[in-house]
Amino acid sequence: MAAHRKPRHLSAGGGRARKAATLALAGVATATVFDGSGHAAPDPTPAQVKAEVDTLYREAEAATEQYNGAKEKADQARKRLGLLQDEAARKEERLNSEREALGASAAAQYRSGGLDPAVQLALSDDPDAFLDGAAFAERAGDRHSAAVTRVRGRLREIERLRGSARVELAALSSRRAELERHKATIDGKLTSARRLLARLTAEDRARLSGPATGNPAPMTVAAAPNARAAAAVSYARQKLGSPYVWGATGPDAFDCSGLMQAAYRAAGVALPRTTYAQIDTGRRISRDALRPGDLVFFYSGISHVGLYIGDGRMIHAPNPSAPVRVAPIDQMPFAGATRVV
Repeated sequence: MAAHRKPRHLSAGGGRARKAATLALAGVATATVFDGSGHAAPDPTPAQVKAEVDTLYREAEAATEQYNGAKEKADQARKRLGLLQDEAARKEERLNSEREALGASAAAQYRSGGLDPAVQLALSDDPDAFLDGAAFAERAGDRHSAAVTRVRGRLREIERLRGSARVELAALSSRRAELERHKATIDGKLTSARRLLARLTAEDRARLSGPATGNPAPMTVAAAPNARAAAAVSYARQKLGSPYVWGATGPDAFDCSGLMQAAYRAAGVALPRTTYAQIDTGRRISRDALRPGDLVFFYSGISHVGLYIGDGRMIHAPNPSAPVRVAPIDQMPFAGATRVV
């Protein structure tokens, strides 16, 4: 038989030891809230919040440019898919018409093909008319053969178009998934930034966003080198004070590259959608050669862009906490510039 053990009774000293251990564990857990001196960790200073929020905004903007690039490619894939589907539909219409004509021709040949041509000639009331008809039938046979060839060609074309459409549809699905990933990243970064800013007073938040430089009437802008550059600068001036919205290209809200695209669209120039594509438009120029209308880019990942207006300043869409405004170009790490026109 198995041996039975009696319950083990803890001594009063053992109970005290267990209680002390529990209190020690509670102290360890509490240490995550209080610092070593027993006081709650201090709230970050406005400067620390600004530094962290700026980092989050830069990361969100980089994700925004990736989103913009993926959206541009998704739009292109959607357009190509639509064109392929339209072309396939047109070819299917022609195919159906040719199939009907081919079927009617085959039925007619079947109905009239029971007698030997010599017998048909002998029985004909009008041999001359029959001979003319025989020649027409021979030509019709040639047309019948050509029709079959055309139908086969149409089938091959339609299958090719359907294959291309399947490729575009797969690309579109992939781009949509990529868009969702970038959107989730952007939303996460902006949510974190909003939570940090919510911990500040209204006065501190106002100081962090900086003064809204942006009344277009009194603002002086250096003369642009040509009419198109002048038109782009003029458009950007009219949009001072417009809100920053990621993915927006106007007319009432913008992200940084969306503002550049809209400004040059107003000047009759088509720019690509993203900062890293815009920097390769036109020709690169040095910082000391800048003129109004040039695009100026910032950060090593080319994640931000502004429109130079002269005197070391630009118009840009900064981030969700600040509207379209004028700012010095030396407030961010300069990465390069390009002259579009």
